Amino acid sequence: MLLSLAEWLQTLSPDFGFFRVFQYLTFRAVMAAMTALLIGLAFGPWVIRFLGAMKVGQPVREYAMQSHLSKRGTPTMGGVLVLIGIGVSTLLWFDWSNRFVWIVMIVTFGYGAVGWVDDWRKVVRKDPEGMRSREKFFWQSLIGLVAALYLAFSVSETSNLRVFELFLRWVQSGFSNELPPKADLIVPFFKSISYPLGVFGFIGLTWFVIVGTSNAVNFTDGLDGLAIMPVVMVGSALGIFAYIVGNAVYSRYLLFPYIPGAGELLVFCAAMAGAGLAFLWFNANPAQVFMGDVGALALGGALGTIAVITRQEIVLAVMGGIFVAEALSVIVQVAWFKLTKKLYGEGRRIFLMAPLHHHFEKRGWTETQVVVRFWIITMLLCLVGLASLKLR
Repeated sequence: MLLSLAEWLQTLSPDFGFFRVFQYLTFRAVMAAMTALLIGLAFGPWVIRFLGAMKVGQPVREYAMQSHLSKRGTPTMGGVLVLIGIGVSTLLWFDWSNRFVWIVMIVTFGYGAVGWVDDWRKVVRKDPEGMRSREKFFWQSLIGLVAALYLAFSVSETSNLRVFELFLRWVQSGFSNELPPKADLIVPFFKSISYPLGVFGFIGLTWFVIVGTSNAVNFTDGLDGLAIMPVVMVGSALGIFAYIVGNAVYSRYLLFPYIPGAGELLVFCAAMAGAGLAFLWFNANPAQVFMGDVGALALGGALGTIAVITRQEIVLAVMGGIFVAEALSVIVQVAWFKLTKKLYGEGRRIFLMAPLHHHFEKRGWTETQVVVRFWIITMLLCLVGLASLKLR
């Protein structure tokens, strides 16, 4: 919005030439981060008081860690604070004609709506199950598939009209399975290794990345500050990838596919980082507010969508290794428990408790130790991911 306003002012008089600075993507990204941070810090206390007045306190199950029982009643659904910061800041500073930012916003706020309903049922209606797993998975899958279908034809195009034309051509061709090389799955650290996916492969992988990352971040959100800082770090790193693949010179030099318009995602990533840091101010131990599904599902969906657009799905798995480990710990624990119960009549566990962060708490780590050490691991993994920019 401010970009369009600045361009309009420049047409009125040469005296407004200093507004040309708004054309610089890096300037708008920095301002987006600052705007989201200030919005979060300013409105955080009000949001926390509002959630407290609505009595949306965090339910803590009886079988949870004993040290967590004291958190019962702490306001949850604080992810709305993050979404407010992201939404307002992004709308102010990004180019409204950019289709990639809009699709990321749709996925983010669509998943946020799913999380909101889930949290609302849990804490307001006092339904311990919240949104049923099948219902939640249906809506996540629907949003993910719509995004995947759009992105399958938009990665190599520059306008929504061309995307629609390609979609019609695909339908008329009897659903041919070819996509341009830009849509291939890129293998990091290798200069020329990539795998063609085809339309159905691209859609399937995109759905898996978006839905999987959303749920992985949700599993990670179990300790004060544990999920939000990795989201900030991974999101910031993906913003660098977006800037590079959206720049014809940098992408050619670093041997990445050039994806026109992807660079504008740097503004969204910067806003996400600023909003996340503002939320961490209130979510740091001892937390004044919890993120809830409304924030975790939304932020995970955003990370997955950005990774697909920038063609960095594998790099996302590397940088978000903590998210992957948390999700796998739950899957393995549940699968092993069911298998051993079927074989031996009694379910057995691999981890002392899942998700993984609770396993380490059971091993004697304090909550702060788990959080800070997971942050350090994420920082190292992000550096590994960023190294793939040049080590090819």
